[in-house]
Amino acid sequence: MVKILDSTLREGEQTPGIYFSPDEKLLIAQFLDQIGIDIIEVGNPVVDGEITLAITKIAKAGLNAKIGAHSLCRIDNVQKAIDCGVDFLGVFFSVSPQRLYRDYNISLEKAIDRIVEVITYARKQKNDLLIRYTPEDTVRSPIENVISAASEAVKAGANIISIADTTGYTNPFHPQRNIYNYVKTLKDELEKRDLYPQIAVHCHNDKGLALANALDAYRAGADIIDVSVMGLGERAGIVDLAELLINLIDMNDEVNSWQLNYLKDLYDFVSEHSHISIPPHQAITGKNAFTHYAGVHVKAVAKDERLYQSLSPDILGIKSSLALGMQSGITAVELAIKQIGREDLAKNKDLVAKILQEIKVISKRGTPIDIDKELPEIIERCTIKPMMTSS
Repeated sequence: MVKILDSTLREGEQTPGIYFSPDEKLLIAQFLDQIGIDIIEVGNPVVDGEITLAITKIAKAGLNAKIGAHSLCRIDNVQKAIDCGVDFLGVFFSVSPQRLYRDYNISLEKAIDRIVEVITYARKQKNDLLIRYTPEDTVRSPIENVISAASEAVKAGANIISIADTTGYTNPFHPQRNIYNYVKTLKDELEKRDLYPQIAVHCHNDKGLALANALDAYRAGADIIDVSVMGLGERAGIVDLAELLINLIDMNDEVNSWQLNYLKDLYDFVSEHSHISIPPHQAITGKNAFTHYAGVHVKAVAKDERLYQSLSPDILGIKSSLALGMQSGITAVELAIKQIGREDLAKNKDLVAKILQEIKVISKRGTPIDIDKELPEIIERCTIKPMMTSS
């Protein structure tokens, strides 16, 4: 079964302005663990002492998930990560000619020597450590470079090779640039060398295709997929956790071992502490994801929600809702009146029609109508009898 690596605490904190304290990181990790995430990548301890503290704290928290640290391809950095007590170590080093010559000023052979040296060292320090090697910007690097580096990394002790779509370059509909081919080619080439690491994918969302690419990789047999809460990360971020889980379940019911009822609390917590609002129209986790508004829609779902929903919110432990406004019809008003406990008024057709007209007027202000707070006030206005004038 495919494994999920959540990188909210590492990649997610690379979103400009985001900072999670060690205590907040622990709570996020606990939520992720309750959901059933396999690997939680907490950060790079070299970046800041608080990140070191957070990794160590979470590694000692007794979670079921493997706790991971991110590291440059340097022995001193790797040692600092291992000292945090992690189960998982992610080492990255690019093998693209542009990075090798312009950034590192070394040859591919020297780069591979460095990768092998660092991974060999890490393996000697902790025999049961899960080690991932990532050729950064994998999909824009010559495939022969990736295969050479990956082969030697696995021989040195790497358990996982990650295909990093660092710039959101891949496209599931492109004949050459699809991640399906990258996964298949890398697996096949490593198998020819009698090497069988797990293959991970890390898809960035620069062109809005991160989720599509991740699902394409899953179809190709990827073993691990990287995600983050709200898709947080560098630039346009990476694959959104909730969206991936729901789509994996939709593609294969057998993978549903996750406790999705924890997603709402997790997303609310991350949104609050990242100071980034979840867009109302966000799939799965947005406020409007299971909210019905237009009159035709509400009338239909009042009979059967499946008429306008391909996904039941029950899987997330939540319920569908309705909204009131310009697009509403009689059925929506009747349901809303019942929702606030005024069933006695719902059968009064004249009153319902009057309330609907009032709602349509109010909706022109351009903000949502709060059913619980505003509808009682609207009802009161519509039920007040006009005062008699004296002759």
